[in-house]
Amino acid sequence: MKRTGTADLPLHGGKAPRWLFKRMVKLASGITEVLVYEYGREEFLRRISDPHWFQAFSCVLGFDWHSSGTTTTTCGALKMAINPEELGIKVTGGKGSTSRKTPMEIEQTAEIFPLSSKKIESLKYSSKMSAKVDNSCIQDSYQLYHHSFFFTEKGDWVVVQQGMSDRYARRYHWLSDTVKSFVEEPHSGICADRFEKETLDMTAKESEETRKISVDLVKDNPEHLKQYFRKEPQRLLIDFGKELVMPKHHPVLEIDIGKGGMEILKKAYELQPENYEGLVALVGMGPKRIRALALISELVYGAEPSWKDPAKFSFAHGGKDGYPYPVNRRTYDSSIQMLKDAVEETKLERKEKLYAIKRLGDFVNI
Repeated sequence: MKRTGTADLPLHGGKAPRWLFKRMVKLASGITEVLVYEYGREEFLRRISDPHWFQAFSCVLGFDWHSSGTTTTTCGALKMAINPEELGIKVTGGKGSTSRKTPMEIEQTAEIFPLSSKKIESLKYSSKMSAKVDNSCIQDSYQLYHHSFFFTEKGDWVVVQQGMSDRYARRYHWLSDTVKSFVEEPHSGICADRFEKETLDMTAKESEETRKISVDLVKDNPEHLKQYFRKEPQRLLIDFGKELVMPKHHPVLEIDIGKGGMEILKKAYELQPENYEGLVALVGMGPKRIRALALISELVYGAEPSWKDPAKFSFAHGGKDGYPYPVNRRTYDSSIQMLKDAVEETKLERKEKLYAIKRLGDFVNI
């Protein structure tokens, strides 16, 4: 599984001005059409899944140089810009409550795309698992609030989703072509500027043994797990009155299992999940239960999971805030028209090579 990166972005207030967002939609439409007609839908998905390309694309559209809004606004512009009947690509989901409409939007696309009911269910499952993995299996303190799910009429898909923590946001990228397992190294990239000192990453290859033992612990009677939970960390009193917290490994506390946690584990025991992905997919198997099982695996069997932050890359670009230059509306509009003309030329004469992207690059350097 190839991982290209992870991104943390500072949270900025406000939103894109209406005049800018309208242009963002038009320019996003032009660039997308050029990419699809010249390179195909699969290449478009691959580029969206690349955190570097996605960030540069956001900046070309003219949004914040260094902001969480690059994700939500760019995905919103693409959702409005892409006509699924023309390009064979559908964008679903979005920010906040809109993200929860993703399964319904996927189902509705069955009226446009020739996808079987089995494939529709598979797409819904992919959307659900990508969100659950980034919220529960990667415990980096970022809570998801944005989920965009792109897919083609052939069933290929990409996820771009974002979590929030304190004053920062972190973006996660997935590409169906490179997902061999939802629970082991599934990302095409995770984007961040701030790296966490301690992150439980149950998707890391180093966590493989912990994943296996977590499943075994559940498939055995969960009642056996109660003995490992403490009300508070074990302490060793020293003669001169100081305290030393013991043991050195992460303590397993009752709070780790969460309210109703034992009932969830008992339900999992009844269902006997075949593997870790099946365990994570169960309703109610959230961050606390996943963490508790990982800690017990480490405590009892010495199977230490990965505590390394999977984030690799950070970004700094320019755009809406006037840095490194303000958006020139006249030039922006001419660029949109230029791309539109290039796409029309491509539709009429597919053999001619397009230079739209190069011309767009020249525009950005003005």
